[in-house]
Amino acid sequence: MAKTIVGGGKNALRRSLSLLYVYALATGAIFTFMCYWDGIFLSYCGPATFLAYILMTLACLPIAYVYAELSTMLPSAGSSLVFNTIGINKHFGFWSSWLIMCAWIAVPAAGTLGIIDWLNFQFNLGWSDAVMLAVGVVSLLFWFVLSMLHNVIAGKVQTYMLFCAIGGVCLTALLLFFSGHWSLANFSGFFSTALGGPGTGKAQWVGWAIGAAFLITPYFGFETVPALVEEGTFPIHDQKKAILGSVITCGVIYAIFYFAVAGVMPWAKLTNNGDCSPFVSIKAFLEIYPWGWYGLLLGVVGVLLPIATSVLGFWYSGVRMIYAMGRQNFLPKIFSYTNKHDQPILPNILILGISILFILMQNIRAFFDLMAFACALCYAISTISSMILAKKHPGWPRPFVLPWGGAMRWISLIVSVVIAFFCTIGITPRTWVGFVGYMGVGLLLWGYMVLFKWRTESVWMKTPDGDKEY
Repeated sequence: MAKTIVGGGKNALRRSLSLLYVYALATGAIFTFMCYWDGIFLSYCGPATFLAYILMTLACLPIAYVYAELSTMLPSAGSSLVFNTIGINKHFGFWSSWLIMCAWIAVPAAGTLGIIDWLNFQFNLGWSDAVMLAVGVVSLLFWFVLSMLHNVIAGKVQTYMLFCAIGGVCLTALLLFFSGHWSLANFSGFFSTALGGPGTGKAQWVGWAIGAAFLITPYFGFETVPALVEEGTFPIHDQKKAILGSVITCGVIYAIFYFAVAGVMPWAKLTNNGDCSPFVSIKAFLEIYPWGWYGLLLGVVGVLLPIATSVLGFWYSGVRMIYAMGRQNFLPKIFSYTNKHDQPILPNILILGISILFILMQNIRAFFDLMAFACALCYAISTISSMILAKKHPGWPRPFVLPWGGAMRWISLIVSVVIAFFCTIGITPRTWVGFVGYMGVGLLLWGYMVLFKWRTESVWMKTPDGDKEY
């Protein structure tokens, strides 16, 4: 039985985001921790970090292609919630959304901690834990207020911050290349890694492969574009430009920047023997150029602005996911109510609360590893849905047709599964505990829906054949 969709009034999302703004939100979401998690990237993948980024760009493109087709064929806020409910069933829709939310919701907290760490590093503030928590809460309140305002305000802020960040990072790479310290000799021990090698009982190339798999974390974010599909002012087929453009833009910049950084000094010195400490690129630059003012500028364009753009992009996407779950009966309907600026109210409050709780964890490496594993699993499920939909509904309109069809889907699935597998090898027991706890909360919510709410009410989705219940 068809269900009438709530599409207007106080529960509606307003079309106000241009293609440039959506591209900026997705690219900013990917361009997150450029000069903050640089110590993790270089510790995991050594001088060959740039190569790992080239390989990961190529690996992520098939997944991005799959998402481009799904998001134009099923243009409804909720992305994986929509794709996997229609493609498989509501249970896969719920769990795939819960997985990607594990990554999305962690970003505001991780990003806020990054800003606090940078302020401490840059100005040697020596803040106590209480002060750091207070600064973190104030920062999160800023994102909360911005997310509750009109989309255009947030989109303009995001776009300006993104392009300033890209310009500053590219200028820094150029200065490092022509510093007189850059040398191919610094790429000896090409596949050095903190995750393998001598003394670990693990072959070095396996450790490097694990590190490269974890680099899916700096790429997740292109899937935020489908979450904003109901608010775009551009033709639906142009979504592919934001999705694919964000991956390619960030992949090129990642490869160039880390090729520049890795070449200025030996890996052991650059990373302190792979201890994953942050701000490696800033420290290396200041050792070469004693320009304190530029070190501050690099912190702004390489840490502050990328994190700011990323936090906003993932905050927006997480809010839209929870909004869609409330609107389509995966959560109580109150989660779909919006304010006078057409911004979901309770989802914003929920993400603010969860982000404050996440700040108390203060475990950046756990955030990094969890994001990679959760994203890879969600991408695999969405690719399977794409395969099923191609067989069950070959006649559905596809404004963007997936090139190579079934072959591209299989490549996407293989890449996702392989990345998830290598992540499981590298994840620490402490991180697994956090993941199990997060999934346990999802299990309670899912169990409530199965045992109670879904017995009397169905979930529903917009499809090319009309509104359908599941």
